[in-house]
Formats: sequence, C-alpha cells, structure tokens
Amino acid sequence: MKPKTARLTDIIGLLNQLCPPDLAEEWDNVGLQVGDPKAEVTKVLVCLDAEEIAVQEAQRLGAELIVSHHPLIFRPIKHLSPTDMTGRVLFQAIKQDIAVVSAHTNLDRAADGLNDWLAQRLGITNIVPLERPQKGHFYKLVVYVPPEYAMEVRDAVFAAGAGHIDAYDHCSFSSRGTGTFRGNQGTQPFIGTPGELEATEEVRLETILPVSLSNKIVSRMLKAHPYEEVAYDLIPLEKERHDVGLGRVGQLEQTISLQQFAEQVKVNLQLPALKLVGDLQQQINRVAVCGGTGMSLFSAAVSHGADCLVTADIKFHEAQRARAEGVALIDAGHFATEQIMVAELSQRLRKVSTEQQFHLEVIEMTAESDPLVVF
Repeated sequence: MKPKTARLTDIIGLLNQLCPPDLAEEWDNVGLQVGDPKAEVTKVLVCLDAEEIAVQEAQRLGAELIVSHHPLIFRPIKHLSPTDMTGRVLFQAIKQDIAVVSAHTNLDRAADGLNDWLAQRLGITNIVPLERPQKGHFYKLVVYVPPEYAMEVRDAVFAAGAGHIDAYDHCSFSSRGTGTFRGNQGTQPFIGTPGELEATEEVRLETILPVSLSNKIVSRMLKAHPYEEVAYDLIPLEKERHDVGLGRVGQLEQTISLQQFAEQVKVNLQLPALKLVGDLQQQINRVAVCGGTGMSLFSAAVSHGADCLVTADIKFHEAQRARAEGVALIDAGHFATEQIMVAELSQRLRKVSTEQQFHLEVIEMTAESDPLVVF
C-alpha cells in the first residue's frame, strides 16, 4: 500500500498513543504549542528544547514540525514580542511555518517513557514506577452486537487500542442474550421491520480501554457495527495503572559500591562529571531514578527501599536530608537525564508512523548541549 501523507493532527495522535496527555501534571502544557493541525508533515525534528537553534535546524532540514520535551509555552502569554526568548522562537516558527508540539510530564509518566529509558540506560532491571499507581484512566466498554458481527467489532476495537491489561492484550468477555427494540417509521433497522417490536439474539461484548483513546475506539466500534443505532456504555473504572507514574525503581544486576555505580552513570550518560551524596564505599543494589528535577520523589524512593536515587537539580538541604537518612544521591544533571528522550522517542515515532503507513522522516537533533558546563 502506498504511504500516506501525515497531517500535524495525525502526528499528535501518534504521540498521544505513546504518552497520553492525561498523564501530564495539571500545571504542565503538553501537546500543540504552535501550528495548524491540518498542515501536512513530512519531516519531524525531535529535540529536548524548542530553542532558536532547533527552529533554525528544522528550517535547514525542511522539517515542518518540532517535537520537544520541554514545552515552549509554560505560562499564559500576556504579550508576544521577539524581545524575549519564547517570543523569538514563536516568531521564527510562525514565519517559517514550523509547528511545535511538546511531550513533557506525560512522557515522564508514560509506560515505556523517559524514566523507563533512563533506568534501562543505567542497567536497572525489574523496573516499576516510583509514584503511587494512578486511578481513573480506564473505561469499560459494553456493546451489544449481532453474533455474526461480534468478531468484526471485537477486532476493530482491539486494533484501535482496547483490550490491554498490563502485559496482556485482546482481553474481552462475551455473553449471549436477547435484545428487544422497535423503530419508528423513519428508521431503517438492520434487523426487523419499522413499527414492529423485535426480539433478537445478541452478544454482550465487554472490554477495557484507556480514557485517552476512548474517542478513537468508539469511532472504530461504531464503524464496524451493523446497527443504525448502537447500544453501548462507557463505564468509568477505578482500576489502578501500575505501569505509569513518575520515576522508576529496580535492581542492579549485582551489588556494587557507590563509586562503581557513579562511574557507570558517567559512562552511560556520557558525563564528564557528576555530583553525589554518600559514602563512596556504600553498597548499592536497589536504585531509583527520575529524569530532570526529581527530589520530590525522595520519600517514595526511601519507601521502595532504594539505596540510591539518580536525578538532577538537587538542593543543599535535600542533600543534607539524604545524607542523614543514609540514602545515596547522584545528581547527573537535568540535560543528561532527559536528553536521552531524543533518540528513544524518535525510534518509537518511526515505528508507529510506519505501522500507520505514514510517509514521515523523523530526525534526531544532535546540536543541543547542556547550558551548564564543568569548568
């Protein structure tokens, strides 16, 4: 089949599959920052920050879209002027017809998101989220279908993203019963005659779906269903998600000293130096991580039995507290703990765009650098 041309709204949809926007913090501003959702996109530049250098690189490469981790617009804009950094980037992006989309704390929290990538990069296994499980991210879909169409409808909702329970997919339940209905004279029922009461065998099909994909899944279900009017329910669930949340914690393959582990972190994140708290001979086995500013998860790391927390932007009094509690800290820097998202997100965008048969080139930004340097 010939590859399709993607629109900006299609790319946003692909990102929403990878890191649903409902996972973002309330204060965050994820998703479309600037751009026309109907615009065609053939090249995407993935970067950590949508700075001027990123817009210039996108223009040079002919990329119509920048996907950044940090949002370009964090707070409501009271005025727009090229006299400040955000204003300059917005002016340049609009002039060059380059859109900007951001995936921030939703990517941090997502399953197979930034914190999973960071943990894997540091050799941590048996990874689970540090943050407490999230509730309210699921619906149960119940729909009534003629038996001969049950498989078709089931396949349609599965293909759209329904039926996933942790490591299992295609999860559903079916039961048979009798449905009754009567259409008025203006109807065109799939079964029966207008004006007459009908009783017919139906399958009650039940499955689970994430809230973020509910519109897409219901749309696919309605398209596959033969009825003129479809009877279905979306029931909010209290099911907890154990695969999403801020931070990750897990085990090293073997117990090593803090000094040895710190050396591994430097190598794996390509760091010239880092800051740490703790005795260099302290034994490290269970490690927590949080890309970017993550000391808000220190108590969670302690409750999970972590010997060490790897994060960034550690403050003086936070370091004092950790030392007093005997938990090692490694400050690997904001840039290094998050910049890994460029290659990882690019790889996954290529995969999902290929699956959707979009003609799309995903390019990794390589010219970014840490604004803080070791002197």
